[in-house]
Amino acid sequence: MAAPIKKSLPADSLATIANILLSTFIISALFFGREILVPLALAALLTFMLAPLVTRLQRRLGRVCSVLLVVLMMVFATGAVGWVLTRQAVDLANQLPSYKENIRTKLRSIQLTREGPLSRISQTLDELKKDLPGGNNDSSLLRTDAAKRADQKATPVEVISGKDERLEFVQGVLAPLLGPLGTAALVLLLLVFMLLQREDLKNRMIRLIGQGRISATTSAMDDAGSRVSKYLLMQLVVNVTYGIPVAIGLYFIGVPNALLWGALSTVLRFIPYLGPWIAAAFPILLSLAVSPDWMAPALTVGLFIALELFSNNVMEPWLYGSSTGVSPIALIVAALFWTLLWGPVGLVLATPLTVCLVVMGRHIPKLAFLSIILSDEEALTPAEECYHRLQRAGEHDEMELVDAYLKSNPPEALFDSVLIPVISHAETDHRAGLLDSLQLDFIKQGLNDILDELDLRLESPQPAENDQPLLVCCVPAKAERDELAGEMFVRLLRQKEIPANNTARMLTGELVNWVKSSAPQVVCISVVSPTTIIHARHLCAKLRAACPELKILVGIWGGETGAANAVQALRDSGADETVTTLAEATAWVESRITRNKQSATEEFASA
Repeated sequence: MAAPIKKSLPADSLATIANILLSTFIISALFFGREILVPLALAALLTFMLAPLVTRLQRRLGRVCSVLLVVLMMVFATGAVGWVLTRQAVDLANQLPSYKENIRTKLRSIQLTREGPLSRISQTLDELKKDLPGGNNDSSLLRTDAAKRADQKATPVEVISGKDERLEFVQGVLAPLLGPLGTAALVLLLLVFMLLQREDLKNRMIRLIGQGRISATTSAMDDAGSRVSKYLLMQLVVNVTYGIPVAIGLYFIGVPNALLWGALSTVLRFIPYLGPWIAAAFPILLSLAVSPDWMAPALTVGLFIALELFSNNVMEPWLYGSSTGVSPIALIVAALFWTLLWGPVGLVLATPLTVCLVVMGRHIPKLAFLSIILSDEEALTPAEECYHRLQRAGEHDEMELVDAYLKSNPPEALFDSVLIPVISHAETDHRAGLLDSLQLDFIKQGLNDILDELDLRLESPQPAENDQPLLVCCVPAKAERDELAGEMFVRLLRQKEIPANNTARMLTGELVNWVKSSAPQVVCISVVSPTTIIHARHLCAKLRAACPELKILVGIWGGETGAANAVQALRDSGADETVTTLAEATAWVESRITRNKQSATEEFASA
């Protein structure tokens, strides 16, 4: 009896399962180890923020003195700000009872119509309350019980607690503060040692992560450090320039404790997305309480809206310069992810941690997916996006991409970097069986439509008339793709008012006769991958034999400039020049025409 055959999973499936298990383990470790990881992350964040200042002071004071001085400055500044804010908060708490009358006045001013939906909801709730235990239907029973209790003489009762009041104070007030104070002390201790040993820690991380790739790991760590430090510094500047106008504006509006709300706005803006709204809510509610009319609340709301617009559209683009490298949707998802893992601290750390992940994805090949998912770079190149759009039947949105590309690039770059790579990709996929003939024809028709639309928009000159000498002829080496690229080259020459023309695919003898009858100064042989140079060499040799004085240019569009053997083979076949881009070809033709004009002028002058 034959032994049963054991089926094993393919390598790709095993790798996928391993990646899923590894991701699950990492997320679980981040969640269950948050008591240790959160202080480490906070200390690292503060290290990134304070390291530039420590580095500057270290040159004069030494490492230990500079670290202790910077940390003490931070502690004293935090304590002073906390003391001022505490006094402001106590003062606000003492003033709140005096605002009751303003609140009642505003509540009375909001009168609901009797027939409105809110009034009907209120009436329905009042009717339902009567049917509940303790409602109006039980009022007679309540009055009877109350009368009976009134007849009885009340006996005073004194409740004596057996607990120590000092112990209750410790349990109720001090115990909740021990956890945050312990975390703060641990963060401060880690911060001091990280600043003292930052170079040693950096070297150990390079040794641990590099695994022989010291250069790439060093670049990644330097990039991450500079991005995070710049982000934190610029965020601090933006927040301060936001909090100071808030305090000044609220002071002149008449909102009490304006300094408290300005400082709170500065601190809460470190929390992405939610922080500014939380900071604005407190002074808006307070303005409703302290003001007898609606002018102060309206001015407060307008102040926050104006400052948010100015900060988001002027200050942040100016100070940040280049962005953190993270896409907006990735920041939102990261904020949700880290908040679920680490709570409010995770929301504060979301952006710096995501920046570090993006940098790792850029410099470490195995983590490249992080850069693709999280970074703000384009996921597809312009050529890949155009190829993708051309394959979508019925959309016809490729011209939007072309228009957007032409706003910052010349037509030569559009042809060289977008349209010709699309032709090459389509032909390669067709040969690999990924595209059928109908799909390939559909893409070529889309490219022809783009060229026709560009002719209308760029207002290209018409083809040369019979009485105007033809300067350039463009012939395809073999296939329709070569003809299409040649058409792009001819249209570029016409835009520069250089008489040029191209021909459709013919037999080699027919092409040679067409060139001889056209009598151009330059002929360009168009080659697009996967067409090989063998066809170009054959056609070049035939043209050289038929027209010895003709200047022959071979355009290997999208090819590699370093193919020295191919260039030499084409020169041996009679080519005068070999180029790889339409921009190079256009420049070569212009220089050739200029040289011919100068020669003709010199001959005329000598005659």
